[in-house]
Amino acid sequence: MKAVRVTTYGGPEVLEFSEIVEPTPGPEQLLVRVHAAGINRADCHQRAGNYPMPPGLGNVLGLELAGEVIAIGKDVNGFTCGDRVFGLVAEGAYAEVAVLDQGLAVPIPDSWSFAEGAAVIEVFCTANETVFELGRLVAGQSILVHAGASGVGTAVVQMAKNIGATVLFTAGSRIKIDKVLELGADHGIPYKTHDFVEEVLRSTDGEGVDVVEDFVGADYISRNLGVLKPEGRLVLVGTMGGQAAQFKLGSILRKRLSIHGFTLRAQSIAQKRAIVGRFRERWLTLLAEGTIRPIIHTCVPFKEVRHGHEIMEANENFGKIVLTFD
Repeated sequence: MKAVRVTTYGGPEVLEFSEIVEPTPGPEQLLVRVHAAGINRADCHQRAGNYPMPPGLGNVLGLELAGEVIAIGKDVNGFTCGDRVFGLVAEGAYAEVAVLDQGLAVPIPDSWSFAEGAAVIEVFCTANETVFELGRLVAGQSILVHAGASGVGTAVVQMAKNIGATVLFTAGSRIKIDKVLELGADHGIPYKTHDFVEEVLRSTDGEGVDVVEDFVGADYISRNLGVLKPEGRLVLVGTMGGQAAQFKLGSILRKRLSIHGFTLRAQSIAQKRAIVGRFRERWLTLLAEGTIRPIIHTCVPFKEVRHGHEIMEANENFGKIVLTFD
């Protein structure tokens, strides 16, 4: 079968198609014919050599997929051949066939395409864990979402508005800001031309926000702390701006702030099963009903995977970029 592997680090041009042996499902795994796979920022970091695979894994990219079950392990319950599923994997979604743990698999709602299925689990699980589990956002509170037009960002905006929170966000262009506002967000900040600290404090009458969802790191850390209310929560989900940060500890002590970090891939199967379970319980019905929805920027044919990475790295996307295999 064909798969996209990383055998040397670099730009999108290093992505190579290889013929590899079709995997065999373990006792609690599904064998899935992949119809669509999400492209994530982590894929680009891994390709560039900045996000190493956890020990014991291979070199086939891809963290989320949607497809049809073609075989099941002997201890699988609740799934059968022919089922349409989407799910979370530690590797291997950029391939024609992949294995998927049954606890990380979710049935695709009848009204969804495979592409929609592939655009959900990574961003909505991340959003739920960071904003609602770690960030403890509740109705009546407020959140600042950096990269509000990204896959996770568009999920956070919809989920936060659904529970009755106020949503501020940053984005790089007027077009992106307008699109995120259409999702229900309350205030957009063009970070290239405006200081987000000044804008947040101005729009909240100097109070700041309860939660900050940050994908940037670096010098954003100290500025994020400056817009948090007392007992506010900063959740760090990425380090697009760099991993080194300098900030004064006084505001953390004085305002009783907390800082949380989160990454999904490195967690154990048991932890991921719990994460997927919380996502299913709280959000799957709302997604199936269309109350909230995955935002897809574009679908890219599997053979054009390099182009998909180029779109991601150029920050052109509003929402998810999805590989399609049909």
